[in-house]
Amino acid sequence: MLEAVMLWNEPNNKSHWDPEIDPDWFLFGEMVKDASRAIRAEAPGLPQVLGGISPIDPGFMRRMQAQGVLDGLDAVAVHGFPLDWNLWQIHEWPQKIAEIRAVTHLPVWVSEVGVSSFGAEEVQAWGCRRTAELLKGQAPRIHWYSLYDLPLEWGATTRHKEAEGSSYYRHFHMGLLRQDGTPKLALEDFARCTPDFGLCQWFHFEDPRLDEAVAWMKRLGVTHLRTGLSWADSFRPNALDWFDRQMEALADFQVTATFCFTPEHRGIAAHHTSAPLVRAEFSEFCAAMVRRYAEPARVRAEAMPEMPLP
Repeated sequence: MLEAVMLWNEPNNKSHWDPEIDPDWFLFGEMVKDASRAIRAEAPGLPQVLGGISPIDPGFMRRMQAQGVLDGLDAVAVHGFPLDWNLWQIHEWPQKIAEIRAVTHLPVWVSEVGVSSFGAEEVQAWGCRRTAELLKGQAPRIHWYSLYDLPLEWGATTRHKEAEGSSYYRHFHMGLLRQDGTPKLALEDFARCTPDFGLCQWFHFEDPRLDEAVAWMKRLGVTHLRTGLSWADSFRPNALDWFDRQMEALADFQVTATFCFTPEHRGIAAHHTSAPLVRAEFSEFCAAMVRRYAEPARVRAEAMPEMPLP
């Protein structure tokens, strides 16, 4: 069921990895190396991708390279939202990818790119069209974030929440569909970009939108999807039942599963951004998920070169 696995999400963003606990990312690097080896033992040909970085920082990638973190991986990834959060303009997309290509030999994925409708739906629609023009031929995988608006009552995964002002509230307007499932203007523009564009859609534990999301993705011509399997969620009651249901529902797509989120009781600090107390436990979670969901017929050593450029 897996096309690839991604190790963590936005490790250089303090909303996803705590730099006070691990200021030089040594603990992060060792965790990723251990997890990569554990996954490779289970599925030698399954492509492994470093969690998409945000901001796009060549210095961070050089650090990962120097620590040997990239040695066992097959690709790296970047996240960019220049119309909402980044301090650069949308037309700089090719330059930003080139900056990362210059410091690593690995392919560069765009595992999250999107535009919010916070100001106006017309801005999101234009942003989708312009992003497609700028990223054409630039990356073997492009995942648009996201299909659905994030329900306000669920809260966004950020460090400072409402204290971030409008930056926080933009998180709730990134979808091509509103919270109630009705389409926005950008939906038709996105449909013209598939299958070159995939989607990034995070599903919450026992997410009621799952089946409807699958129907929409098929209608839109989506073929590849990035989502997450949460280490923290694995400690919930009936976690495997939910993981099985999610992965079965997504079986018709080429899925990149992101492994991330530290369980509060297994972190150095009681927070999902914390380095784990015992990093082998994250490796064990990753290996267990790969054993369960990496269909042998699709785990091929040549999988990465077969990923076409859009």
